[in-house]
Amino acid sequence: METVWLTGAEWAAVLRIGLGLWWLESWRHKDKKGWFERGTGIAWAADVAGRHQWPQVRIGFEKVVAPRPKLMAYVVVYAELALGVGLITGFLTPVALVGGLLLNLLYLVLMIHDWAEQGQNAMMALISLVALFTLSWQTWSLDSAIGLFR
Repeated sequence: METVWLTGAEWAAVLRIGLGLWWLESWRHKDKKGWFERGTGIAWAADVAGRHQWPQVRIGFEKVVAPRPKLMAYVVVYAELALGVGLITGFLTPVALVGGLLLNLLYLVLMIHDWAEQGQNAMMALISLVALFTLSWQTWSLDSAIGLFR
């Protein structure tokens, strides 16, 4: 494949790193005190799930998230941080890409009625797929440097 300025593998790495920066920004702009002390993030998600057009979303939320709101707040917030750091550094990249894809799909389903949120999550999911199938960890990554996922 012929490209401008960088090789195809380097462009895939740029895409992976950009996605990591997106996840890091998602983590950075969260009000952690609100999420962890006041439960604002999970309360917001409970409201969205409770009004969701698909009853499976409400039922799933009530069974998985509602019984453990504080734990789930930490899981969501620190998953976004781990995804960002993993993708930027290229450490455990395929794991981060699949995890991010699943998290984006979960967000996409939860926010099915919000077009702006859907667009962001659909784009992030698409980038995850491209980065995954172009083996974006083979360039500019810790995975490559230590010989993981050849």
